[in-house]
Amino acid sequence: MSIWVQVAIQVFVTVVAVVCVLAGFWYVIVRPWLSQKVQELIDALEEIEPRVTRGVHKGVMDAARKAPQSAWEGATKEPARQVIKFGSGLFENGLSSFLGGVADGQKSEANEDEGKSGTGERQHRS
Repeated sequence: MSIWVQVAIQVFVTVVAVVCVLAGFWYVIVRPWLSQKVQELIDALEEIEPRVTRGVHKGVMDAARKAPQSAWEGATKEPARQVIKFGSGLFENGLSSFLGGVADGQKSEANEDEGKSGTGERQHRS
C-alpha cells in the first residue's frame, strides 16, 4: 500500500472516531441533561401562571375594595353639593330661581342699559 492510502485511511478512521465520541457524548450526557432542564422550565412555567392569575385576581379585588370608597366620595360629593345648592335656592326663591323670573329679566336689562349709557357718558365727557 502506498503511503497516501494509509494517510487517507488514518484520517477517515480518526474522523469516524471523533464523530462517534461526539455523538455518544451528545446522546448520553448532553441530551438527557437538556431534557431535564427543559422539563424543569416547563414545570416552573406551569406553576407561574396560576400564581400570576391569583396575584392579578387579588390585586384587582384589593383595588376594587379600595376604589369604591375614594371613587364614591369623589363622584358623589360634587353632584350632592350641586343638588343641595339647587334645592336650597329653589326652596328660598321659589320656582323662579329655576325658571328665571321677571326680576332676573329686569336686572339683565338694567345692566345692559347701564353699560350703554356708561360708555356714552364717557365718550361725551372726552
